Amino acid sequence: MTLAVPERSATATPVLLKVPEAMRVLSLSRTVIYDLIRAGRLRAVNEGRARLIPVSAINEYVALLEREAGAGK
Repeated sequence: MTLAVPERSATATPVLLKVPEAMRVLSLSRTVIYDLIRAGRLRAVNEGRARLIPVSAINEYVALLEREAGAGK
């Protein structure tokens, strides 16, 4: 699955997203994003004081949701 990420420049594809960018990509609120991070369902890294979410972590979270949806059938 390919993730559409917010456009920054024509030359670089972002690898890490700030929380507001992750909110837009996942269509979730700030509170839900931080709840997912605390619960261990969405990985995040810290760089200084910044909380960043790897694009790979967003892809993994979406795959987790798909697996959970499939398991319910």
